[in-house]
Amino acid sequence: MGFIKGVPFFWTLRLLPLWGLMVGGVIAIFYIFDGIRYRKEECRDLIRDRRRVVPLHMTGAINFLWLAGVIAGVFLPFPRREGALVLMAILSLLTTKRECRTDNRFTYNPIIEVAVLFAGIFVTMVPALLILSTRAAQLGISRPWQFFWMTGSLSSFLDNTPTYLAFFSMAQGLGLNGDVLGIPTILLMAISAGAVFMGANSYIGNGPNFMVKVIAEEHKLKMPSFFGYMGYSIVVLVPLYLVVTLLFFR
Repeated sequence: MGFIKGVPFFWTLRLLPLWGLMVGGVIAIFYIFDGIRYRKEECRDLIRDRRRVVPLHMTGAINFLWLAGVIAGVFLPFPRREGALVLMAILSLLTTKRECRTDNRFTYNPIIEVAVLFAGIFVTMVPALLILSTRAAQLGISRPWQFFWMTGSLSSFLDNTPTYLAFFSMAQGLGLNGDVLGIPTILLMAISAGAVFMGANSYIGNGPNFMVKVIAEEHKLKMPSFFGYMGYSIVVLVPLYLVVTLLFFR
């Protein structure tokens, strides 16, 4: 979305150190947690798991081509960009064997449920986003850590794209004459990181979060409640946010 607003495409590479820290931290925490849980499993469960091992293989590799088309489509202007995305989706449906979706028990129910939920979120959050965009200077937010946590707090319960746009406009409204469309690089990094990282804080902070929940429940897997999920995110993610703040946005 920043690219569509005029941010250089490769500017995003400035976020790699932050991305590496967050992703590496989450992987390390899950590795430790999984190791502890694995050592607590009973022998009969471990034996059953070994008997169910299926050699790793891949089907539907043609979709890598359509994924490349999606990436290339990002560089097209509106409405060609959206048309290219729809075309890639249609080509994927036409060229992928039906057995792939059947074996994975694929249905459109999770997509529909997420679409309905987020349509409601987008409609109801318009007033809040308008207030943020028009009263930027009056809110007293000017430091990188403030943008990181404020953007992240809103992104935790709204989709990260409109949240990013709201704080993007707020940063421009401060009149700081920064080097990226009038925004200082450090502020734009804080906005980008807050919008993306903290979208993981709740089921509704990001569309894929809720979709994974719906898919899991469709397969009869027990998932945490809304606040139960947030409990996990607070324990796992908030310490990493604090580290990011201290290292990059003090």
